[in-house]
Amino acid sequence: MFLFSGSPSEKKVGVMQFETLLKKAGKGMVVRTDSRKVQPGDCFVAMPGTSVRGIDFIPAALDNGAKYVVAPAPARDLVAPVVEKRALAVYHDNPAVALGELARAHFRLPDRGLKLVGITGTNGKTTTSYIIEHLLASAGLKVGVLGTVSYRWPGFTMNASLTTPDCWMIHELLFNMKKADVDVAIMEVSSHALEQDRVAGLDFDAAVFTNLTQDHLDYHGDMETYFSAKSRLFRNYLSEGRGGILNYNDPYGRRLLAMCPEGIGYGLGDTTLARQEAGDKPMLQGRILSLTGKGAEVETAYKGKTWKVESPLIGDFNVMNLLAAQAACLQLGLSCKDMRAIKSFSGVAGRLERVPNEHNLDIFVDYSHTPDSLIKAQSTIKALDFKRLITVFGCGGDRDRTKRPLMGKAVADLADVAVLTSDNPRTEDPLAIMDEVRPGLAKAKKVLEDPDRQTAITLAVKEMQPGDALLIAGKGHEDYQIIGTEKRHFNDCEAAAKAIEELYS
Repeated sequence: MFLFSGSPSEKKVGVMQFETLLKKAGKGMVVRTDSRKVQPGDCFVAMPGTSVRGIDFIPAALDNGAKYVVAPAPARDLVAPVVEKRALAVYHDNPAVALGELARAHFRLPDRGLKLVGITGTNGKTTTSYIIEHLLASAGLKVGVLGTVSYRWPGFTMNASLTTPDCWMIHELLFNMKKADVDVAIMEVSSHALEQDRVAGLDFDAAVFTNLTQDHLDYHGDMETYFSAKSRLFRNYLSEGRGGILNYNDPYGRRLLAMCPEGIGYGLGDTTLARQEAGDKPMLQGRILSLTGKGAEVETAYKGKTWKVESPLIGDFNVMNLLAAQAACLQLGLSCKDMRAIKSFSGVAGRLERVPNEHNLDIFVDYSHTPDSLIKAQSTIKALDFKRLITVFGCGGDRDRTKRPLMGKAVADLADVAVLTSDNPRTEDPLAIMDEVRPGLAKAKKVLEDPDRQTAITLAVKEMQPGDALLIAGKGHEDYQIIGTEKRHFNDCEAAAKAIEELYS
């Protein structure tokens, strides 16, 4: 993907120079985006940034021995005098895309024979990735995952620093997966990663869209921009002849279905609206046969075949995750008979995870940190006929402030007791964050508050009566809390266990 502007002669030179870099990358040239890590002979890519500019670090990269520099074309006049005769400067319209192409050449990804699955959407990415992983592994394939919880494949695991890592790291991880004989890699693809071209240089064999609800508007600004970022996975990164796997129950999913000629729809119930908006596309259609506290039984129909699956997962949103995973696996070559393995999938840490205890306390930890996911998690638990629902929640600092009262309202509407506390306050005052949540709690039946998350969880456990359920929402699998700029160990399951021990010992 050559993106060069300028005069015809400048564009021609740019293309020729970049082709030279691609050949050198294919022969082992190292590419860096951090000037501090540059070694003699390396290529330095001056990446665009939200708070700093990559071009400002070109002098440091040159001092460390960079032989090649990729810089944004609009900065040509600024960069040329700095580089002069010290290195070869290549001016690319989008250095982030250039990095992806160089990484693709360096790690020779197209030659690896590794199938790639991308999953994007506001909610459900992690659970869907785990279900796909389980189904593929049950069918005898070796699977790797790059996601919110970890980056892993058989014999290797590391905690995830970002839902989608940086571009060079993605390619390197995929390269290492293939060295370990992984057949399929599953990647959660965030809207930030798509907007920042972190998946540049990749071609996806299957791409799943789960849903779109309000989140990350502090970054994207509005829902249409947020949707546009998500849609890039389907517009720019699908392998030739592949179509997206798109939720036809979601209005944004139907828009994507209309955009993707080879798209596949999935969802619950009638497909009439989807066909009206998106045309006569293949549809994987689910029907819930039973949904209880013990799990779900779902009938699935696709291309003239019908089958049933049983799952211990609870909630209709998890049924949607099951349908998305089945559609992806069918596109990858599995059969409907392979879907029986869903029965042995027990779930994901931090996704309605039950806290084990000896006192028959029904306590669940869930990652729900958006209004929509919080509504879904609470609705799922309330459907299990507990006497009362107690919900502990907070809102992250330095993030979308508009969703704070919406989070409060989601809890006020569904919980019998709302317990307001801190999530990751970061550099904001926890009490100020709570002040912005509080208007949404105006109609709550009962509210308890404490900015200290451990104290709030203890208050919630103390509030429990026989037959109650407690939901601790917002952090799920995370084992830390960010206060100021410090990352402190904190795990909601551990905090609940500590509260139980304190109150019942």
